[in-house]
Amino acid sequence: MTYARITGTGSYLPENIVTNKDLEATVDTTDQWIRERTGIEQRHIALEGQTTVDLAEQASLRAIEAAGLSPQDIDLIVFATSTPDKVFPSCACILQARLGIHGCPAFDLQAVCSGFVYALATADNFIKAGSSKKALVVGAEVFSRIVNWKDRGTCVLFGDGAGAVVLEANEDAGILSTHLHADGQYEELLHVPCGIADKPDQLKAGLGTIEMKGNEVFKVAVNTLGKIVDETLTANQMQKSDIDWLVPHQANLRIIAATAKKLDMAMDQVVVTVNEHGNTSAASIPLALDVAVRDGRIKRNDVVLLEAFGGGFTWGSALIRY
Repeated sequence: MTYARITGTGSYLPENIVTNKDLEATVDTTDQWIRERTGIEQRHIALEGQTTVDLAEQASLRAIEAAGLSPQDIDLIVFATSTPDKVFPSCACILQARLGIHGCPAFDLQAVCSGFVYALATADNFIKAGSSKKALVVGAEVFSRIVNWKDRGTCVLFGDGAGAVVLEANEDAGILSTHLHADGQYEELLHVPCGIADKPDQLKAGLGTIEMKGNEVFKVAVNTLGKIVDETLTANQMQKSDIDWLVPHQANLRIIAATAKKLDMAMDQVVVTVNEHGNTSAASIPLALDVAVRDGRIKRNDVVLLEAFGGGFTWGSALIRY
């Protein structure tokens, strides 16, 4: 049987860093308040004119290089984002052109903060089915463009960035299992309330920004992620102690700590970047994964749990043998 395995990781962050102290000058908040409730200390914000694909291109080139490939070797691009450059064509097609790749399937996938896990699961199934041999999976966002910078409850949370992995067909299982879920009844707890087809006048008026009921989101996220940990372990007939690393979606340090507790994991087995990156939505897991691979923490054959929760609500996990 053919399996998919990660052979390269890459990431990219805009050079522009905005600290909590910087935000104190523009919104009614404090560094202490942000740190205590979220664990965030700073975030990277795209420069004017810098797009989602600009960030993704750099992350993708680094992942392809790490895999020892050239862009022309890629035969599938799955691009997770909620902040595309254009309504169409997709970010995946724009990226495909930037990389000089022609003819292979390339498409965007939107599951907000769970987007990368959804994209990874999709590419995994392409490879298992024999439709792809070398897939590029990207998570990239410029959430700063859909944040209300006067809303202290949301503007302190988000940042911009991109992460990517190369998946290759392999005789040994790398992606051990993926688990995807959604429940649209929670739509209004975390959403952008207008768009192209729904309330376009509000969108044109500049009202297309994130709205969130933070306490409610926190409660559902902790409960849901706890359940998906059990689901993932059961599906793989594993114990908690079999997991070497947790690479969670980087939204809130308290949510991350709650998931680690569910796994009976010490925090030094958890890859945490939320303090430096903020919540970069679909980019957060591949960003964190790349950091831990490149600094040597995550090594070949380590068992790694990826998990995420996002607007929709969507949630998912992937258990990988790196």
